[in-house]
Amino acid sequence: MNKKKDDEKVNKNNTGKAAQLSGNDDLISIGRIVGTFSFDGTLKVYPLTDFPERFKKMKKIRVERGGKVEEFAVEEARPHKELYLLKLKGVDSMEKAAEYKHAPIVIGQDELMPLPEGEYYHFQLEGLQVIDEERGVLGVLTEVLATGANDVYVVQSSRYGEVLIPVIKDVISGIDLEAGEMKVRLLPGLVED
Repeated sequence: MNKKKDDEKVNKNNTGKAAQLSGNDDLISIGRIVGTFSFDGTLKVYPLTDFPERFKKMKKIRVERGGKVEEFAVEEARPHKELYLLKLKGVDSMEKAAEYKHAPIVIGQDELMPLPEGEYYHFQLEGLQVIDEERGVLGVLTEVLATGANDVYVVQSSRYGEVLIPVIKDVISGIDLEAGEMKVRLLPGLVED
């Protein structure tokens, strides 16, 4: 799994919403252009968000391509199966639309959907120092794996190597973003002492 996360997937119990920091660390990817839909340049977009309805409300979007961010007025946005179809002003042919294939659609961090208390975006959690109540500092949270049942935090530890921590209430005892710390109570067998 890529260490960069996709935007806005939220899970309960102190887990994060996937949020992909794009090449520009101030931007978050909320979708990826996966192809063209018609001869008029309509784009197929795979949403990387738990809030795909946001595409219908957006008047403008930003697309990151070749290290640059381009802004487009949205002429039309509609759901289509698991995708969204976007018609952008200035993208008027299948050939022009094809130039944007695989490009992420990005937003600023200030445009993220607000989350309920106790829920976090993945990018907010990555880089936190993880501290076990018994063992002290374990290491740094480097990745959040979405497994279906519950997320798993990947912690790189100089003492224990890679530690996989299930994101459940019995294990995660607290998160302090300002202090850059996550407190945990490891279950027996998660690390070898």
